[in-house]
Amino acid sequence: MDIATILGLVLGIVFVVGGILRSGDLGSYIDIASVIITLGGTIAATLLAYPMKSIVGLRRVLQKAFFHKEVLASEIISEIITLANVARKEGLLSLEEYGEKLDDEFLKKGIMLIVDGTDPELVRNILETELIFLEERHGQGQGIMEAMGGYAPAFGMIGTLIGLINMLQHMDDPSAIGPNMSVALVTTFYGSALANVFFLPLAQKLKIRSKSEVLIKELIVEGLLSIQAGENPRIIEEKLKTFIPPEQRLALIKEAEREGA
Repeated sequence: MDIATILGLVLGIVFVVGGILRSGDLGSYIDIASVIITLGGTIAATLLAYPMKSIVGLRRVLQKAFFHKEVLASEIISEIITLANVARKEGLLSLEEYGEKLDDEFLKKGIMLIVDGTDPELVRNILETELIFLEERHGQGQGIMEAMGGYAPAFGMIGTLIGLINMLQHMDDPSAIGPNMSVALVTTFYGSALANVFFLPLAQKLKIRSKSEVLIKELIVEGLLSIQAGENPRIIEEKLKTFIPPEQRLALIKEAEREGA
């Protein structure tokens, strides 16, 4: 479970609700008509914009935001260096047994392509094509969340217009002005809150997750092709270190020192 996502969502709700309680009554911000207009309209517009298959798959996309096991690039580099040492000592065919034990399907696929004697350029094309489609799948989930972040304020504004129209139609009844004005303003509040507390932040989190995953897979591609080319494990390590920030490079150095001790 990603603590930052949960904490951010909870704090966002707490701060908004806390601000309301400090300045007024929470009950005055609860309006079923506003919920129907804002949330219902957002869902309806999303269903119009995207195929049902994409909407159903949104649950799996959201799981990446709330439940995510981070894979450190430094750990993948260590794995690739181990593979490089095995290949250097025992040959590329020896990687098959090692590869079957791996959990990372992308890394396993690359190893099997190498073991099968696939041309290096073809290996790169196959793995990079898979990366392209991975980014497209991720981008679709991000796009849905961003679209909902745009629809929610728009339907909030529609609710505001409905409330104002109803208010103007009952100007002769002072008792109706307050409730209609309340619906108008609360609907805008709901739209802004949904967009800025939920939809848009989650879209941004999904973008970050996607970039991180793609970086890891690009590192794997480069590492596997270097192993296939028969490069020295130390050279491969230095090459792959360029993919990661300085603090992770330091972790690699410390790990190498422990192994050498």
